[in-house]
Amino acid sequence: MATPSGRVTCTLSISVDGYSAGLGQSEQRPFGDDAGDGWGDRLHGWMFETPEQRQAELDRLTPVGAFIMGRNMFGPVRGAWDRQWNGWWGDDPPYHAPVFVLTHHPRAPQPMDGGTTFHFVTDGIEAALRRARKAAGGREVAVQGGATTVNQYLAAGLIDELRLHIVPFTLGAGTRLFDGVPPLDLEQVESRATHSVTHVTYRVRRDA
Repeated sequence: MATPSGRVTCTLSISVDGYSAGLGQSEQRPFGDDAGDGWGDRLHGWMFETPEQRQAELDRLTPVGAFIMGRNMFGPVRGAWDRQWNGWWGDDPPYHAPVFVLTHHPRAPQPMDGGTTFHFVTDGIEAALRRARKAAGGREVAVQGGATTVNQYLAAGLIDELRLHIVPFTLGAGTRLFDGVPPLDLEQVESRATHSVTHVTYRVRRDA
């Protein structure tokens, strides 16, 4: 297990049946047809219910030194980079740190306002983690998603802590957390419920 300062974490909003996105993802509906429109959707609407909720999630980003995400989370562009897409978040993404995007197609780094730079990694999840650890300088590395990317890191035994926001509705289909992941031994270290979401944190146990 990594030390707390250098741990690899994942934070993900999911439906009760484990989906982080529905079917029919698009630029207008990044989380699918049944998850709502934009960022005020059913999966993430809880985050915007109060200023305190929003600030609490932003505060969680503070100790993170670098981020990893899949190309599908970065945006809807497929294939070669024939369109200048810089993410869903506008000119000043909330990360304010290096972000390593998994892709099969090379692309030059994309600096943004606020200290975020998107780096595009074509040689796999372990290479992305090595680069993220180096960039983080001993701070936390966060695997942001989507679920397909998280599942790859879980299956490889590379995530130390899993933070789930479980929203009380079902999607029935889409991109699901834990698909293709071998059985895990999880230690629940924190839980908190509101009317709109249940926050649960698990530590991923490993054999000594």
